Amino acid sequence: MQQLLIQAGKVSRPSLFRVRFLALPVALLFSQALAAAAPDLTLSKIIVPEHIAGVTTVTAEEVVELANSKPDLVIIDARITADRKHGYLEDSLSLPDIKTNCPELGKIIPGKNTPTLFYCNGIKCGRSVISVKIAKSCGYNNMYWFKGGFEEWKNKGFQYTMDR
Repeated sequence: MQQLLIQAGKVSRPSLFRVRFLALPVALLFSQALAAAAPDLTLSKIIVPEHIAGVTTVTAEEVVELANSKPDLVIIDARITADRKHGYLEDSLSLPDIKTNCPELGKIIPGKNTPTLFYCNGIKCGRSVISVKIAKSCGYNNMYWFKGGFEEWKNKGFQYTMDR
């Protein structure tokens, strides 16, 4: 009887339930197989936290205070070179997160206790988070994270440098 109803273009409620009931596990299995085969490119690569344990989060105003009070402050721009072409904090050193490792940090930070500030594009950018975590794993311990990054700096009207 059900086959006759389906062929006539009518589907009874029990058969719809069976179709939905069976379709869900099949869809879940299929989606898991696809997820395993290819990464979801719509997701961010890193979740930007509110704070990073053992690291002081600072605002643009606090960056200015740090620069004025700590003459040995090392400022690291964790953005890629293409981003830096749009401007950067004066006296910052370019070390993109993708090139950050213990030997490279050792070339630009004189000591493990040297005050060091990391920044990138802004609150949605995870590059400085990655760089800070790498620095922590290398034993650096006097670190500051400018979470608002270049976006906050520029939006607040602070002066920045551009290569010509």
